[in-house]
Amino acid sequence: MDADVIIVGAGPTGLMLANELCIAGVKPLLLERQERLRETPRANGLGGRILELLHYRGMLTDLHAASTDPHPAPRFPFGDVHLDLRHLPDPPMRAVQIPQPRLERLLEERVEQLGTRVLRGHEVVGISQDRDGVSADVRCADGPHRVHARYLVGCDGSRSRVRDQAGISFPGSTFPEVNRLSQVTLAEGVRRCDNGELEAPGAGRLSPGFTRTDQGVFGFGWLTEEVLLISTTESEATGYGDDVPMTLAEHQDSIRRVIGAELPLGKAIRLSRYQLQDRQADRYREGRVLLAGDAAHLFPATGVALNAGMLDAVNLAWKLAGEVRGWAPAGLLDTYQTERHAAGARTLLHTRAQTALRRGHDPAAEALRDVFRELLLDEASLRRIGALVAGSDIRHPVPGQDDHALTGALVPDLALDTGRDVTTVAQLMRPARPLFLDLADRPELRAIAERWAHRVNIHTAGTHDRPADALLIRPDAHIAWAAPVGAPSGTLLPGLEHALGTWFGSPRADVEPHDQPGDALDVPRTLAFTTPDTTGAGTE
Repeated sequence: MDADVIIVGAGPTGLMLANELCIAGVKPLLLERQERLRETPRANGLGGRILELLHYRGMLTDLHAASTDPHPAPRFPFGDVHLDLRHLPDPPMRAVQIPQPRLERLLEERVEQLGTRVLRGHEVVGISQDRDGVSADVRCADGPHRVHARYLVGCDGSRSRVRDQAGISFPGSTFPEVNRLSQVTLAEGVRRCDNGELEAPGAGRLSPGFTRTDQGVFGFGWLTEEVLLISTTESEATGYGDDVPMTLAEHQDSIRRVIGAELPLGKAIRLSRYQLQDRQADRYREGRVLLAGDAAHLFPATGVALNAGMLDAVNLAWKLAGEVRGWAPAGLLDTYQTERHAAGARTLLHTRAQTALRRGHDPAAEALRDVFRELLLDEASLRRIGALVAGSDIRHPVPGQDDHALTGALVPDLALDTGRDVTTVAQLMRPARPLFLDLADRPELRAIAERWAHRVNIHTAGTHDRPADALLIRPDAHIAWAAPVGAPSGTLLPGLEHALGTWFGSPRADVEPHDQPGDALDVPRTLAFTTPDTTGAGTE
C-alpha cells in the first residue's frame, strides 16, 4: 500500500480530512488536480458549527489571525430575508471572514506540519477497488502511474470523477437563475454614505442587502470601507460553461439590466458566475470509496457548503482511522453515512426554503417573505433558524441512549476545575481522542472507562451547574453517552459499557470487568487528570 487513505481533492474538505487523519495516526495521500493553490476565492468566509470544531482542535486562533474580519456582525442572508442576530448575546450562528485561498493555505500548512504534503498536478483519472483496497490511476507531469490504499475518499467537488467512477448517483436539479458575484473596489464618483448606503451618479442611493426588481435581484455588502461584494440574479435561457470566465463588463451589464441604471465598478478582486444546484448523493459510501463535501452534496444557497463539507471530514476521519488501525467495532464506518447523509438532508431542507423565499415575484411570494420576516422578530424563531443554518441543531441518533438531552449533541465547552488546574473541554479535545469526563467524582464509572484507557482519555473535574455526572465524548466532540445527575450506578454501568464497546471497540484484554459496582471503589485517584496523548495515536 502507498498510503492508508487516498484523498482526492485538496480543497477545505480534503485538507480538513487529511489533518484529522494525521492526528489519528493514519497516513493519507493527498492528490490535487490543480498545479497550484487557487488565488481567486470561491468563498470569502467560514461560519457555523465548524468554527466550534476548529476551536476544539486549537485552530481557531490561527484562523482569526489570518482573517480579514475575525468577528463580523452576525447578520446573514436567508433567501431574500436576513437573519439579524446582532442583538442576541450568544448568537447561534457566527462567521469568520477569510478568503478561501487563505483558508486552504492555513489548512495545508497544518497538514504539512503533521508530516503530509499535497501532491499537486496529480489528476485521478480512474479508480478500482477489491476486498483489500482501492487503486487510483493518476496522471501527472512524470507520466501515468497507479497508487494503492486501504480506502479512498472523493473530496473532488461537484463534478466528482470519484463519485462517477464509484457508480454513485447524484440526483437533484439545477436552477435556471444565473448568479453573478463581484468583489470590487469603489469606483471613482461612487461613495459610501455614513449609514452604509452606496451613492452613485445615475443610480442614486442603494441600500445594503437585497433589492428586488422586475428584472431580478441586486445585492451588495461592504467587506471593508473600500471593498464591495456585489451580486445579481437573473433568469436566463443561456447556459455558461466553467471554461467561460465572467468579466467585469458582463457584471456591469447585468447590474444595468436589474436596477435600470449604471453602477461604475472599480478594480475587480474576484469575479464569478454560477447557477445554484440542489443535489445529494444517494449514498456516501460504495465499498472502500467514500464521498465528502461538494462531491456528496450541493445546496441551493450560499454560505453553507464549507461548513457542511468540513463537518463531513471531522465525522469521517476518526471512524476511518478506526478501520485502518483495526480497532473499529462492526458498523462504525457505516455511521458516517447514517449521520452525515441526514445532516446533508437537513441542510438541503433550509436551503430549499431559501430558494422558495428568493425565487417568487408575485404577491403571494411577497406575502411569504413578509410573514417570514415577522416570525424572525420573535427570539425563539430567530434562534431556531440561526441554529438550522449553522448546523448546530444536529443531534446524531444514538440507539438505546435516549435518556439524556445531550446524547448525540456536540459537547459544550465547559470550564473545568480539577482541583489543581482550570481547563476547558476544548483543551481536552485537542488530541482528537475519545474522552471520558467524570464531572461528579464517580469512581465506579471511571473503573468501567479504565478498561478502554488504551483508547479513551479519562479525566475527573468539577464544573459549575454540571449538565451530567459523566460524559463519554467521541473524537468529533459529539456525546456518545451521558449519566444523568444523581442516577444510581446500577442503571448507568451497563449503558456506559455498551457505549464504550459500540463506539470504541473491545476493552483492553488485561483489565478484567468488575462484577459489582462496589469493586470499583479502590480505583486510584491518579486517574483524575491524566495527561492527554498529544500524538492521538494511543496503543492499539
